[in-house]
Amino acid sequence: MSLKKFSRARLIALAGAILFGIVLSLPTYHASYAQAPTAAPAATDAAATPPACDAKTMEKCSPNSGDTAWMLTSMAIVLMMTIPGLALFYGGMVRKKNVADTVMTSFAVTCLISVLWLLFTYSLAFRAGTPFIGGLDRAGLQGILSDITNNTGNPNPLAPTIPESVYSMFQLTFAIITAALISGSFAERMKFSAMLWFIGLWAVFVYSPVAHWVWGPDGIFNSTNPDAWVKVLDFAGGTVVHVNSGTAGLMAALMLGKRKETGPPHNVVLTMIGASLLWVGWFGFNAGSAVSAGMQAGMAMLVTHTATATAGMTWMLLEWMMRGKPTLLGVCSGAVAGLVAITPGSGFVGPMGSFAIGIAAGFICYWGCTGLKHTFGYDDALDSFGVHGIGGAAGAILTGIFAVSAYGGTSGAIEGNWAQVVNQFIGVGTVFVYDVAVTLIILKIVDLVIGLRVSDEVERDGLDLALHGETIQ
Repeated sequence: MSLKKFSRARLIALAGAILFGIVLSLPTYHASYAQAPTAAPAATDAAATPPACDAKTMEKCSPNSGDTAWMLTSMAIVLMMTIPGLALFYGGMVRKKNVADTVMTSFAVTCLISVLWLLFTYSLAFRAGTPFIGGLDRAGLQGILSDITNNTGNPNPLAPTIPESVYSMFQLTFAIITAALISGSFAERMKFSAMLWFIGLWAVFVYSPVAHWVWGPDGIFNSTNPDAWVKVLDFAGGTVVHVNSGTAGLMAALMLGKRKETGPPHNVVLTMIGASLLWVGWFGFNAGSAVSAGMQAGMAMLVTHTATATAGMTWMLLEWMMRGKPTLLGVCSGAVAGLVAITPGSGFVGPMGSFAIGIAAGFICYWGCTGLKHTFGYDDALDSFGVHGIGGAAGAILTGIFAVSAYGGTSGAIEGNWAQVVNQFIGVGTVFVYDVAVTLIILKIVDLVIGLRVSDEVERDGLDLALHGETIQ
């Protein structure tokens, strides 16, 4: 019997068996889960205040309450970027018969990535291990406890003033939206089951190592790691999130092929609402990446807003000149392009640098969604590669030009450090090549086992009713 003809029952059983095996393979007990109760502190100790958590004091210390409050807020609004922000942004752009599948993809990806994060992907991405991948000391999030009674915690060295639980949750929201962004390229034609397998494997074998390269404490590209091979500036995810997701989306679009038919967006008002939620949530995305409530967070927020507004205006004016009419979809796409492009440089550039990046994002991403796509003929359904892949790469490279040492501690080309531009090219190029190779392997495996694309009949009738038994009125 062909592997593509597995029954639903067998597919579900296989998924359950693999998940069960993963759980069994993880450490099921750790001393940190069952610490013996301690005796009541003496009167003299009760009044003592734990030392503040910082880069040197990492145990039995008190997290900074202001930083923690800001990071809790940032985590919540970055999660909002995916559900409902990205779900609405993408849902408004597809045809009515595929809206439920598109929106459900963002919601299901949120659940899937959260489970994998708990099991091992947080540990692989953000714990020390090798220069290429982290360790498994936080598998199952073991050892991530904090002593609430004594107001002490054990922060991650990457975020020394907040509880590690808060840092883990903040980074989880990045992993979620990165995976969800990919779906924009293969919208309206991938099997839901294939999507889950693809995204799950991609999160383990692509997102986790790339995040570790750029942000892990011993990553090969981490600009704060003194032993890094190449110091790449990526404040909030130009390479990790946008180049990564955009490239994976392009590979998925190429593997699946073009849609049989296309149509106008179902509801551009939903897309506008989604874009607005993305804009607001991006303040947590970029300013939150300062991992503190300080001056760098404030500057990151300022330059994020400047670049976004500038890119939205640039795209709108360009579309007006090229096509005779400005569109709501166009100005929303331009704003998102600005958000994407400023992401890697948001902690390193100043206001005028962000203005220049916003103009560049409007032009480059407009070309990526029109000229480039039409020249090569691939069906990037919702322009995931055109906005995120192209915009992320452009923003990362421009960060090497406009970085100002007074803002982020590293000079760019405008201050004479042209070597940083070379570093940015190396970072973007390495992520692109690795992502292309591993994503294609994952897609091929999933295609051989269960098939990637829905049948012509399902695609014609719509994925909502055929795959989910639901329709949008």
